[in-house]
Amino acid sequence: MNEPGSSNSQSQLRARQLRSQLARKIDSFMGSSEKRVTEIPGLILVRRTGLGCPACTTYEPSVAVIAQGRKRVELGRTTFIYDESHFLLTSVDLPIVSQVIEASEEAPFLALALKLEMPVVRELLSREEIPVPEAPPDSPAMATGETTVELLDACCRLVDLLGTPQDIPFLSGLIQREIIYRILRGAEGARLQAIATLGDQSHRTAKVIAWVRTNYAKPLRVEDLAQIAGMGVSTLHHHFRALTAMSPLQYQKQLRLQTARGRMLTDGLDAASAAYEVGYESASQFNREYSRFFGQPPMRDIRTLRSPGASLLESVSNG
Repeated sequence: MNEPGSSNSQSQLRARQLRSQLARKIDSFMGSSEKRVTEIPGLILVRRTGLGCPACTTYEPSVAVIAQGRKRVELGRTTFIYDESHFLLTSVDLPIVSQVIEASEEAPFLALALKLEMPVVRELLSREEIPVPEAPPDSPAMATGETTVELLDACCRLVDLLGTPQDIPFLSGLIQREIIYRILRGAEGARLQAIATLGDQSHRTAKVIAWVRTNYAKPLRVEDLAQIAGMGVSTLHHHFRALTAMSPLQYQKQLRLQTARGRMLTDGLDAASAAYEVGYESASQFNREYSRFFGQPPMRDIRTLRSPGASLLESVSNG
């Protein structure tokens, strides 16, 4: 007969073993690279040997699992910290500030990020045998959850497919569905369910978020957004802020500033050209808002980012 707590101890041991395996697998496929967009659709591997600087980026609907290390993500005024024992779930596109807070040459930060396809989420939710808890009202579209043995095992098998690329077309979709299933079964899956469920207020708000994400350079009228959502203006404001921790205008501003920064850094645009391209009509307003958000004027910020040893911008993912 097992002693009390022995099954829990065995589960913890198994989780440590799987985390160690996942770390070795990610490390072996990364080499000296910091980021690898893999042949598996939606899967990105990340390896960092230093803490770096806080990076402004946008997270897609995704799950991020850490095999080794720790990371902090700031959404508005809310901070999420996830590590080897906790994954990060993002249910809509969210502009955030992120930073690896535990990494070294001896023990690098090792993680994977898997994009979540909402049609697959909806298809799984249509199956009556998947019970999902209700989402608490006004909960954000980002959450951390326990990285279970079952989730770690599925992640290991997904990364393993990189060694047998001929199996990716058939098996990767099956394992990704299993990962989504594992998330939906947990408490954090409730928000994902609400956003994926057609007609739900969270889903209608997510439609507005997607519209702003695609049309950030266009003038924004909250009345038009409310019409897209089929809600009143005040109701939309409430749900938009609950999901994203910011108003529609604040969300648009962050997208504009991040996009302009990326265009200046990677494509060599000057500040005025970048400002007009992302929708600003006034270069001086752009400079003021950019300085307030990033801490220094546009071109000085770009020179800093280009300096030796500077940490470059993260891409639109959980990299």
